[in-house]
Amino acid sequence: MLVLGIETSCDETAVGIVEDRFHLCANVVASQTELHAPYGGVVPEVAARAHLEALLPTIDTALVQAGARLSDIDAIAVTAGPGLVGALLVGVSAAKGLALSHDLPLLGVNHLRAHVEVAQLEYGELEPPLVALVVSGGHTSIVSMDADGTFRELGATIDDAAGEAFDKIARYLGLPFPGGPEIDRLAREGDPKAFDFPRALLHDGTYRLSLSGLKTAVVRELRRMEAAGEEPVLADVAASFQEAIVDVQLIKTLRAAAEEGLDQVLLAGGVAANSRLRERFTEETSANRQRLIVPSVPLCTDNGAMVAASGANLYAAGRTAGLGLAVDANLPLAG
Repeated sequence: MLVLGIETSCDETAVGIVEDRFHLCANVVASQTELHAPYGGVVPEVAARAHLEALLPTIDTALVQAGARLSDIDAIAVTAGPGLVGALLVGVSAAKGLALSHDLPLLGVNHLRAHVEVAQLEYGELEPPLVALVVSGGHTSIVSMDADGTFRELGATIDDAAGEAFDKIARYLGLPFPGGPEIDRLAREGDPKAFDFPRALLHDGTYRLSLSGLKTAVVRELRRMEAAGEEPVLADVAASFQEAIVDVQLIKTLRAAAEEGLDQVLLAGGVAANSRLRERFTEETSANRQRLIVPSVPLCTDNGAMVAASGANLYAAGRTAGLGLAVDANLPLAG
């Protein structure tokens, strides 16, 4: 069974091909980073136009990488949400065209669920229940994947997502877009204890997260230092800022696992590529004798393999979508 997955939820045109749910045959990403870099963030209209230009060549490249033809494909999977509406429409429209013209089943994939299920390509069949931290540029939430495969949201950010906060502070520090990898790189040279930035809602008894106040605290401290004629060490700022984000996500996720009585923790989403987040989770779960599931870095960021993997699960369960499949910019993970 070969499933072709199409991902166009934001600024990556990506296509993956998965065989029999667990074997990755192709994973091709056409990045738009250079297009959006001058603006310091993703411009939705620019992203949608770039998807239009890149999608068919990316599909062709993925087929070549897999050594397959469209006639070999058994089903077409596509991200239906959440994401940017214009970008989603490009992928869904293309998927419908392929499904109709080749008489193939169409599979509507939840982008966030796909970030979780991509782990099966490296870890094999996921065996819930488990707790997952789903953390990316637009989404930051702690969820429980129950034994029946359904998701329950335990808590989420009430303002900025982690990736969004990384990008905004990176831009303030004068770092290139995208900001997350740049903060990660710079932080390796800095002291994470140099600045005592706030950890909002850390002990509020919930699984909610908030990063807006942290972002404001960083900006205020830099302005104070400037007014005082002090020269900040940017590596120390980056390391301290990053550590504050990691602390809250780590502590709340592991507390959720403990209170849910679960010994499996999964990291998912683009920010799960952050080296400090991975390092801290590895250390703490090892100390707690918990199993940590975290995809390799290329499978954390947006990619077509995750859509194909999630679509393959839908296909195996007989959960196909019709040509009336609609996009949903706010499609929830829970359910």
